[in-house]
Amino acid sequence: MIIREWRARAHLSRAQAYPQHFESRVRPELARIPGFLGASLRERRVGELVEFLVLTRWASLEAIRAFAGADIERAVVDPAAQAALASFDTHVHHYEVLPNSGAAQIESGAGPRERTGE
Repeated sequence: MIIREWRARAHLSRAQAYPQHFESRVRPELARIPGFLGASLRERRVGELVEFLVLTRWASLEAIRAFAGADIERAVVDPAAQAALASFDTHVHHYEVLPNSGAAQIESGAGPRERTGE
């Protein structure tokens, strides 16, 4: 399993716009991609901003390519998401989950302040 990590920030006054977009548009679109295994959204306050951490789980790099295209390190941020955010990372990081590391159980939804909907 591969974890794809992406971060973005929103002004406090618009802190709910991205989570709403994530649940109504991003999660359903991802669910249609073969090899997509799930997603979680976390948030934390950083000064006058809210930082979002998006962790998506994938079966393979090929599944990620089906979503992101040839440059899998480039973030995929649609215009509606961009409008909800103050800033966002233009690149992502990928992590391979090690066998028996416990990460699969943690990423299955056991984190604090997680927004679920899987």
